Amino acid sequence: MITLKSQREIEQMNTSGRILASIHEKLRTFITAGITTNQINDFVHKEIEAAGATAAQIGFEGYEYATCISVNEEICHGFPSDYVVTSGDIVKVDFCVDYHGAISDSCWTYAVGEVSPEHQKLMAVTKEALRLGIEQAQVGNRVGDIGHAIQSYAEAQGFGVVRDFIAHGIGPTIHEEPFFPHFGLPGKGLRLKPGMTITIEPMITTGAWRMQMDENGWTARTIDGGFCAQYEHSIAITEAGPVIMTQQKPETE
Repeated sequence: MITLKSQREIEQMNTSGRILASIHEKLRTFITAGITTNQINDFVHKEIEAAGATAAQIGFEGYEYATCISVNEEICHGFPSDYVVTSGDIVKVDFCVDYHGAISDSCWTYAVGEVSPEHQKLMAVTKEALRLGIEQAQVGNRVGDIGHAIQSYAEAQGFGVVRDFIAHGIGPTIHEEPFFPHFGLPGKGLRLKPGMTITIEPMITTGAWRMQMDENGWTARTIDGGFCAQYEHSIAITEAGPVIMTQQKPETE
């Protein structure tokens, strides 16, 4: 069932989203060559708790960590580990914040040291695909408009769009209806209404979009070893246009 949020509920989710965004801002300088993904996870977990919030992913469908940290060819749901990040890696950090019952969700991709031009372009295209998808998150549009905007742009740039993991509604749980892909046809699918709160989270690859699953049953990686980038925001659908509830400060600040 799709739940339409009141203005008060959206404001609460905005507060949760500001906490989450502020942690991503800190990760810009925290993530450097030589640290482990376990250290990244611990940093995020401590920051969430210091803000008086809860790491919502812990215990979700049996998941044990505050974050999913996926490196290079890992598409999503990577486990934090003793892996030491090195120059040239791209690191996706995905986590959810529960602030007094208000949930927010955002993933960001971080370049470590000197990243190849191909992977710099991958990150830029993925971020722009997210922006174009959000641009279509208007009252009266359909979810297919979002997916089409993402797919048509990313594929025109020579990249793949992962099909197996999709956008979703959010709040009061992490995953709820509507569920919809980051590809599709304009004018198709569920119509967007005021009060919907959703995530948009394109996963874009340098090669084939198809994935294979690790033995842990969580971590997905590209079938051909190509790198994957992901950017995600939590969005409220309003009559005035989409509201990004996990908006970060510009990187120049």
